[in-house]
Amino acid sequence: MTTRHGTVLVAGSANADFVVRAPRIPAPGETVLGEDLAIIPGGKGANQAVACARAGGGATRMLVALGEDTLAPMIETSLRAAGVMLDVITSDRPTGAALITVSHDGENAITVAPGANAQLRPGDLPSLDGVSHLLMQLEIPLDTVMVFAAAARAAGLTVMLNAAPARPLPEELLATLDILVVNEEELARIVGDDGSVADRLAATGVPCAIVTLGGRGCCALAEGAFFVQPAFAVSPIDTTAAGDTFCGVLAATLAAGHDLTQALRAASAAGALATTRTGAQTSIPTAAEVATLLDTPNDPGRAAALADYCGVNHYAGITDSRPQGQS
Repeated sequence: MTTRHGTVLVAGSANADFVVRAPRIPAPGETVLGEDLAIIPGGKGANQAVACARAGGGATRMLVALGEDTLAPMIETSLRAAGVMLDVITSDRPTGAALITVSHDGENAITVAPGANAQLRPGDLPSLDGVSHLLMQLEIPLDTVMVFAAAARAAGLTVMLNAAPARPLPEELLATLDILVVNEEELARIVGDDGSVADRLAATGVPCAIVTLGGRGCCALAEGAFFVQPAFAVSPIDTTAAGDTFCGVLAATLAAGHDLTQALRAASAAGALATTRTGAQTSIPTAAEVATLLDTPNDPGRAAALADYCGVNHYAGITDSRPQGQS
């Protein structure tokens, strides 16, 4: 992939996460006694901005809508502390919030109250001067995402969308994307569930389509070639923000001028590390921590098994090299 190098602009959601750890995710109608409530900064957009900034290699900006309430300063403080430059839209609606239950085996169930995030409008896009990559998600209005993507594409930026939460996407939006990142459920909502993972990646029509596969790893189709990256072996305790961490580090690594193979590996390492800690932004690793995990060699046998799972017969070689500047 050939991209411009520069600042990553994240346009997306920011939430206050109300998190409770419990033995299991409650079934419908069930009450489960959990542990103490923790209130921490989160939201897909904000998480990805923090991950991008912590990855280093370039500047990170975020366009975010926040309410005039006691939750907004907590989110702003977390973003600025990570080194994210902010373009804040002040809303008369409450700051977004998420209710999260995390089970003892590391899985989670999340309900989001969008609040101010729902008021991020098409006219709120800031100047794109100096920006090389636009990274978005689907916790802000779809019409806003579409206008932002079209404007960024027209300005020559690399447009990257993490299509989460899962929903169908119009062809008009897909046509403006350079990079699409989804999990298996999200991929199925976009193109259906017929055929192999490889077939479904090809069906998106996006120049670079990436699917994350949890503990298996990830698979990408870019410029006609498939890439597979096995997951790093860790002991997960909380999967909250793992996908967001993957996206933020992927964007940062590409914006720093590294190739897709290196970016997938760095993003996978960062996402794996995020599962070993609790919370959203509190779980996102530093560049130095990612670099340490990148010293772990890839297992060709696991790569072959992942390729087989995805229905990929031929794929680009995986690398054990650490992205330059990763420290």
